[in-house]
Amino acid sequence: MTTMTNSQAAQSAWEWPLRLDRFRRHERLSQNESDALQTLGFDLLRLDRDREHPKWQAIARLTAPLDEAVAALHWHPDTVFQRRFARYATAIVLHFCGELGRDFWSWSTQEWAELLRPQQLRERFRGQVGMQARPYLLVHAYLLTGFTSFDLVGPFARQTLAQRIFGSASVDQAVEPVRAVLNGWGYRAANLESMICTLLLLNRSPMLNELTSPALDRLRADAAIERHFHGRHLHGVHRALAALGHTGPPPAPRYGDGPVPITGTAPGWAQAVERWHATATVQQSTRDTHRVVLAKLGRWLAANHPDITGPADWTRQTCSAWVAAVDRMRVGDHIQSKSWRESRIEQLGKPLSAKTKRTYIRIVRTFFRDIQDWDWIPRRFDPARALETPRSIRALQGPDPRVIADDLWAKLLWAGLNLDPGDLPGGPGAHPADMVRAITLTWLFAGQRSDEIARLRLGCIRWHHDQPVVGDDPQPTDTSVCLLDIPTHKTGTAFTKPVDPLLGRAIEAWQALRPAQPPMLDRKTGEKVHFLFAVRAGRISKNYINDTIIPALCRKADVPAADVRGPITSHRARSTIATQLYNAKEPMTLFELQAWLGHRSPESTQHYAKITPNTLAKAYNDAGYFARNVRTIEVLVDRDAATSGAAAAGEPWQHYDLGHGFCSYTFFEQCPHRMACARCDFYIPKESSKSQLLQAKSNLQRMIVSIPLTDDEQAAVEDGQAALDQLLQRLAEVPTPTGRTPRQLTATPLPIVAVNHGRPPRT
Repeated sequence: MTTMTNSQAAQSAWEWPLRLDRFRRHERLSQNESDALQTLGFDLLRLDRDREHPKWQAIARLTAPLDEAVAALHWHPDTVFQRRFARYATAIVLHFCGELGRDFWSWSTQEWAELLRPQQLRERFRGQVGMQARPYLLVHAYLLTGFTSFDLVGPFARQTLAQRIFGSASVDQAVEPVRAVLNGWGYRAANLESMICTLLLLNRSPMLNELTSPALDRLRADAAIERHFHGRHLHGVHRALAALGHTGPPPAPRYGDGPVPITGTAPGWAQAVERWHATATVQQSTRDTHRVVLAKLGRWLAANHPDITGPADWTRQTCSAWVAAVDRMRVGDHIQSKSWRESRIEQLGKPLSAKTKRTYIRIVRTFFRDIQDWDWIPRRFDPARALETPRSIRALQGPDPRVIADDLWAKLLWAGLNLDPGDLPGGPGAHPADMVRAITLTWLFAGQRSDEIARLRLGCIRWHHDQPVVGDDPQPTDTSVCLLDIPTHKTGTAFTKPVDPLLGRAIEAWQALRPAQPPMLDRKTGEKVHFLFAVRAGRISKNYINDTIIPALCRKADVPAADVRGPITSHRARSTIATQLYNAKEPMTLFELQAWLGHRSPESTQHYAKITPNTLAKAYNDAGYFARNVRTIEVLVDRDAATSGAAAAGEPWQHYDLGHGFCSYTFFEQCPHRMACARCDFYIPKESSKSQLLQAKSNLQRMIVSIPLTDDEQAAVEDGQAALDQLLQRLAEVPTPTGRTPRQLTATPLPIVAVNHGRPPRT
């Protein structure tokens, strides 16, 4: 037969140090006991002399358990002062027994609490009497009556009380394993001993193995415990006990009291909404949002269509009425919460935004699609058609990235690169500075959603080396590419993207200092994983960037927390980075940006990447819209013909330079053959004597005229001989200014030259 060691025996069981069943309890004081207490008075009780006196013998039923409680302590009052304070505690208890006329076992929790409060003791027992007796009063209350309403008595040294009740060795044996686990996870030791000792006292045992899941659940249900330890610390201790094998894992932290019951709707509608809320497989936050809108829809039905009491009563006409109601709905209509109205008093009565209208219609469309697919109601209409968002609403909503201005973003980048621990709020719950720096740079450079940043895994940074590496631990070089692994996210599976090496080095610096953490549940994938940004057995909240990082950066950079597009939030960085990459000197294409952001389709990417006005202006100038449609041609103006009156008699006075000759037709802009001259009677070849005489005139003025071109003429100028030949064929039967067609002008094809100002003429 195996035998247990002393240590194992100590851990196996712990007995209450007093056998309370030996005492007469819960009785009113007898007349003899009351007379004795009144005769002795507080001063004689405090001195505690002559215990053989008949008056002391009369109250032996009360003094015996008090004396045994002090004797049962593992820390005995050995000095004169300690014995005196123990006597004070006994005298105070006996004195209150005389005042109440009942033994201390009959006192209520509130009566014990009033006695143990520091202010009460100071008022009733002056000097050091009351306060020095308080530790022993707590011993009497705990050992004799099981008093554990510690939140009612004010602050006291809980570790000291636990050591006096259970012994210093037993308390240390319980505290040290939990401390070791929590310190390894990055917890700070402050208040840790008090927390563990409180749990031991409440559980009435110093054994960690007796802090089982039911016991911890029972303690967690006590609001005073949650209030004293702020919930999160109790959660951490529970995780440590689970890691030590004493209990199961703790439940997920609960925020709030759950959804408010739906009111103001028909019971059948509320039941259907709650049933859908409990059945749908979308995320909790999405289900909660749908529930609020569907409850609002139920109140609209109750006010306008009271005959419709459930989803089965809906028709296409009801769908049309709801879509029309949403289009005319205003902020605050059909709201259940009065506190919501009071908090948004300035928005009440304003029309809903196009985005909100579209969301309201989409939620109802999803609801009816689901309950029809689940055969909860008969199919009486097609939700996709009957609850389609009107075009007038869709037209008001499109890609509109809320990009942060370049100057503000540059200041935030500077603040993030120079962030100091002093820039962040401190306190017991403050995160390590290296982790905060890594989170900040991830937000500034990765372009990911806040939820994805919070869910990054340990080891998410990899380096791609252009050159062969030597050794098992290659160091990144200037040419190394830093790759960041993004976990499964909102719209797709996990993927890898390149990021700035500065971000990779910051993450690796945090990984080197990160305390070992237990695996935690990724609620999106259902896996137990090691999160990168985790400390004290918990990962950062997805709201940490909005609530802590961004305000700190705004303060350091001296920029406002909001701009013309609204508050600066974590998601706006995603639009800003995408827009800058899309408008860079060597920009990423839309498809490259789609892959970098992790979108399923380029349509989603368009909601993040926005062409800046500067980029658009440069592209417009480079396109040369005006130059493409207008060409310049040199005009020779014969001033002698104009001044002598010859122009009025029909003599030509304007000559358009075609390169190979001149055209003297006054309405040259209207001639269909201007860019493919048919060489009619208005044409003057340059090698002719007439052309030479014209250019030799002294009173000749040269001018430049812009000629707009048709598409065919533009193609003939820019696209070469094939386009010119096609133009000639189309103009073969078009009359020239002289009335004859090109085919009539010459039976023998002559070389026809297109005007191409500034270049050698085409033939």
